[in-house]
Amino acid sequence: MKAIIPVAGAGTRLRPLTYTQPKPLIPVAGKAIISFIIDDLIKEGVQDFVFVIGYLGEKVMAYLEKHYPDINMSFVYQNERKGLGHAIWLSKEFIKDEDQIVIYLGDTILDINLKEVLHAEHSTLVVKKVQDPREFGVVEVNEEGFAVKVVEKPTIPKSNLAIVGLYQIKEVKELIKALDHIVEQNLRTYNEFQLTDALMHMIDKGVLFQTSTVNNWFDCGKRDVLLDTNIMLLQRENYIPVVASKPIDTILIPPVSIGENCKITNSIIGPYVTIGDDAIIDESIIKDSIIGSQVNLEEVVLFRSIIGNDTGVKGLRQSLNIGDNTEIDFG
Repeated sequence: MKAIIPVAGAGTRLRPLTYTQPKPLIPVAGKAIISFIIDDLIKEGVQDFVFVIGYLGEKVMAYLEKHYPDINMSFVYQNERKGLGHAIWLSKEFIKDEDQIVIYLGDTILDINLKEVLHAEHSTLVVKKVQDPREFGVVEVNEEGFAVKVVEKPTIPKSNLAIVGLYQIKEVKELIKALDHIVEQNLRTYNEFQLTDALMHMIDKGVLFQTSTVNNWFDCGKRDVLLDTNIMLLQRENYIPVVASKPIDTILIPPVSIGENCKITNSIIGPYVTIGDDAIIDESIIKDSIIGSQVNLEEVVLFRSIIGNDTGVKGLRQSLNIGDNTEIDFG
């Protein structure tokens, strides 16, 4: 089985973080987002990967080559972002001889039985019920649980089952034919070549798609979702966050993850804090936050914050002489 992981997006909803940092490399719970995806696939025996890269693709490639030297990697460039269907279509030469593939979006973290999905009897779309399906690819199913219609961002949804970014496909040749069809005929939805349109073409040709429901789904494209993902992963059962640097005169409130070569002094850290490598933190209070690498924080109080790499933040000391019955709000 071969995995395709599209990571070509610009991550505009996470700017300014993603001006210099690809979204899949943003750390949560001590690891880059993409590492959770790759590690889960490796655990299930997947060793062949195709990465569709684009924006800041050289950083993604450098990270993968450094941290995953033992897996088989191929890279496809999507220089123009024309949709997920286009990204998979660009990868067709790498999958044309495969009996089965898995497509896993590189900015999505799922709480799911991956083994069950990969070894399902039929091709599988992973879904979750959502309140507003209009922002997602949506699946309509019949009484037997098979997909009868797949629609991208429907104006009037007839289902609340949203596709969450994980697809297991056994009919690889049929997928390639469907992608060829929509690209060659220039069949676009919202001006992009959608994977959902290719899947619908396959359904019309008689291909069966079952669905599998995810327990938790974190689309890490938004700031608040990214912070919630960090919390969820840090408190996940059997997950032991790494504290690679020992703070001095500091209170740690678990769970926290601290990278290597950090200098943390006279502070209160946690709960739910991820700190990258080589950070310097002094006289600070940090809670529910993600702190990048090579960060210098001094005299700051942070709550639900994301601080990018190579950043310096220094607080403001106050000297106050305050009389009785006074209230001051520095916020």
